[in-house]
Order: sequence, then C-alpha cells, then structure tokens
Amino acid sequence: MAFVNERTYQKYLEEGREEEFHKEFDKAVNELSSGIGKEYPLIIGKREIRTNEKIIVTVSFNSDLRLGIFQKATENELNEAIETAENAYKEWQYSDWKDRVEIAMRAAELMARHKFALAATITFENGKNRYEAMAEVDETIDYLRYYAYLLEENRGYIREMESRIYKNEKGYSVMRPYGTWFVVSPFNFPLAITATMTLGSVLTGNTAIVKPSSDTPLSAYNLIQILRRAGLPDGVVNYLTGKGSEIVTPALKSKRIAGLAFTGSKDVGHKLAKDFLDVDTRPIVMELGGKNAVIVTDKANIDKAVEGVFRGAFGFGGQKCSASSRIYVETNVYDTFLNKLVNRIKEAIIGDPTKKETFLGPLINSDAVSKYVKFVEEAKKGGGEILYGGEVIDVKRRLVKPTIVSNLPLSHWLWKTELFVPIILVTKIGSLEEGVKLANDVEYGLTAGIFSEDQKEIEYFFNKIEAGVVYANRMVGATTGAMPGVQPFGGWKHSGWTGKNAGGPYYLLSFMREQARTMYT
Repeated sequence: MAFVNERTYQKYLEEGREEEFHKEFDKAVNELSSGIGKEYPLIIGKREIRTNEKIIVTVSFNSDLRLGIFQKATENELNEAIETAENAYKEWQYSDWKDRVEIAMRAAELMARHKFALAATITFENGKNRYEAMAEVDETIDYLRYYAYLLEENRGYIREMESRIYKNEKGYSVMRPYGTWFVVSPFNFPLAITATMTLGSVLTGNTAIVKPSSDTPLSAYNLIQILRRAGLPDGVVNYLTGKGSEIVTPALKSKRIAGLAFTGSKDVGHKLAKDFLDVDTRPIVMELGGKNAVIVTDKANIDKAVEGVFRGAFGFGGQKCSASSRIYVETNVYDTFLNKLVNRIKEAIIGDPTKKETFLGPLINSDAVSKYVKFVEEAKKGGGEILYGGEVIDVKRRLVKPTIVSNLPLSHWLWKTELFVPIILVTKIGSLEEGVKLANDVEYGLTAGIFSEDQKEIEYFFNKIEAGVVYANRMVGATTGAMPGVQPFGGWKHSGWTGKNAGGPYYLLSFMREQARTMYT
C-alpha cells in the first residue's frame, strides 16, 4: 500500500480549477446553512440517546444562529458508555488487523466524498477560513490512510524474533491493546485531532469513548458516524457531549478506563494526568501546547520570513498549539522585517470566514476575546509597544486585529505563557546563538522555525533547538501546518508526553503494549 497526502486545494490550483474549488465550498456552505439547528444524540453502542439537559452550540460567525442542539451527558451515560466499550473490547481486541485497515480505508473514502461538507462544518463550528478548514479535512483523511498504511507495513505489529537460545524455541513480539481509552479533544482541530486520538485507540484494537470540546461537538459527531458507516462495530467508539466536570472527572476516577488521550493546555493536561494516575498506573497520550519561537537571521530572505511568520502567527487567530508566538530577529534586519510584516498584516481581510477572501474569522468564544484584551493591556503595562493591532474590531462577532508587541522586556511573563490569540512578541537578537538560547528558555518544546539562507545556520538551529517539530524557511507557516506522513507532530518538554508524534511512524505504539511470546516445539 502506498501513502499519498490528500492536498485538496493545492490539487485544484495545480489543475487550474481554483474557481471550481470555491464553487464547491460555497455550495456546501449554502447546503449547511439550510440544515443547521438540528439536534444530535449521544452515541453509545447501537443506542442514540437524548438527555433532559441540552447544550446549544451557535454558528461561529453569527451567534444568533443555532448550529445544533447537543446532549448534556451525566455520569449515568458515562457508565453505560464504559460498559458498552468494555463489552465491545472483548471481541474487538482480537480483530484481524487487515479488517481494521479496510475500515480505515473505507472511512477515508467516505470522508473524501464529503470533504466540502465537512470543511464547511468546521468553518461554521470554530471559524476557520475555507483553506484551513479544508486542510483539516485533508489531514483527517491522511490520518486514516497513514495509520492504515502503518498497520499494513508492520503486519499488525506482530514480529517473529530473529534470535533464539534453544533450537526448538521460536519467539514473537506482539503489540497488544490496553482496553477502553477516554479521548478528550479540543476546539481548534475538532475533526483532525479528534480523529488522530480516536484512530490511535481503535485501529490498534482498543475501544474508545470520545468527549469533544463543547464549543465544537459536530465535527466529532460526523467523524464517529463515518467510522460507523465504514464498518466499525457498535460500541468500539462511543460519543459523549457535556460538561467536563460531569463526564471527564468521573471517567478519570474509573479503573475501567484503560488509557487517556488528551490535547489541550498544559495546566489542564497536568491536572488530568495527576488525577488519572492517582487511581492507577495507566498509559496517557497527551499534547499540551506550545510557546513557539521563530528566529530570523541577517542571512534570511526577509520576504519568506514575513510570509511565514504572518501565516504561522495569525492563521486561525493564533488558536493553534503550533502558532508562532515569539519572534527573535537579528538587529541588522529587524526594522525591515517589522515594516514588511506590518504591511502584510494590513492586507489581511478579517470577517466572515465563509467568504473566500477572508483570512481571519472570529475567535472561538467571548473568553478568548477577554484574554486577548487582557494580554494587550498587560503588554502595555509591562513596557511593550503595540506596533500594530491591539484592538477588538467587533465584540459581538468576536473579531480582533492581529497584534505585534515590540520592546517588551524579556523578563515579562508573556514571553513564557501560551496565549492562544493573535498576538506575537518581537525582539532583537545579536546572533543566532542568542536566539536559540532564548527560544529554548521556556517549559514548552512543540514547534520552532528559522529563516536563513545559510545551511550551517540551519544545521546549528536543528541540532540545538529543543522542540519536537522544527522548520527552516517555511513560508506557508513558520511553525505550523504539519501533515501526517510528512511532519510527525508532537512536542518535547511540557508540550508532549510519549515522545511519539501524531502522524508519524511510531504514534500507534503509544496505544499498545508489547507481549513477548515464546513457543517450544
């Protein structure tokens, strides 16, 4: 089996069919607009369950419109989901890896068939523009195909050992599942990140209970339905929506949950891990954010650097754990870089994310807008200069300006804190060595980037930087845009947990444990 990335928008461009891409997306937007406001159930085994209390989710760019009505599950539904997943695991753990490969490939084809509808849903849910929404759908399709490819390449992770001590001895290494995994996914990649953790669980013979962000539950619902349509047996994956305190907390305390997969902030992740491990020693797969640095040396192509930082910092409003956040620029090119970056930001269209010309849509919720305002004020109080932005354009529509802060003392806490809004901090450096030292001086280690046309500088950066995903001269996003099978995505230090990156050759191993089998004949 060969693996090839999906690359939808790029293919339309290469084939001279860009307008067709936009027509297809606009058609999906119109169809979704006429069908919003439906009610969606919990999914536990064969059952579709509705509860007394509901969660109302509104359209990201128009809070007057209901996107959907979702159920507020309680501990009762959680317990039913655990029991259902346990029962399904009794058979699923022994399923043939070839059958799992077929299910993944069928799911990928179903997703590819409905990619524009799925992308429009992401735009309606969290406000991504059409290009980033489609890229997320492509990423999800890639996860399905790449993990199927890995299962096939590794023959289900069953390997005969080459050595033996006795003539009549034959040994095998067999990777086995753990049981039921509890999957907690974030709002910023409601389809792709939900998918990678869910697939990591179920394609390796585990079962899963998926709890998506309450801001973005519809994409996760679509994922579960596609997996079911592709042939995943009832109960292998289950879907719960509701308050974290009413679902997540009791799930962590249950010894019947075998593993935890979580993507979110460091503080929340550490608390969940502590609560989970206090009950029993169990596996955890986590990705916990970043404070990602970009270094621009005086040997950089400044136009490349400007475009890469612009897209890496302000794509989806900086609401990515991989977003460019700290920019270290050598003195000789500092003013030129900043002047060009300000001019590039001025070109960006902010508004309705369903429009093809829009670069930046709304922030995810009112709390994010409040954080944006707070961080801008803190930067000012700390001595920073707002070189551009720092303004809320529309409170109701949650639109804000991309913001550049310069001259903020390096001792200020904003240099060490993940912001998750479109704000970057910029400072001068005297050398690449100084930039790398500053870049490493945080507790995070997710992504990092450099702009330099000097190969020796790039090699120095790659060898010295403390991050799990690193780029040189990446114009499409200085620190963002990792794709399965190309850039395995995961962090070092407090940004990660297992050291095995999503979309990489070792990711599935985090969801399995090794059993050594020896037979004597």
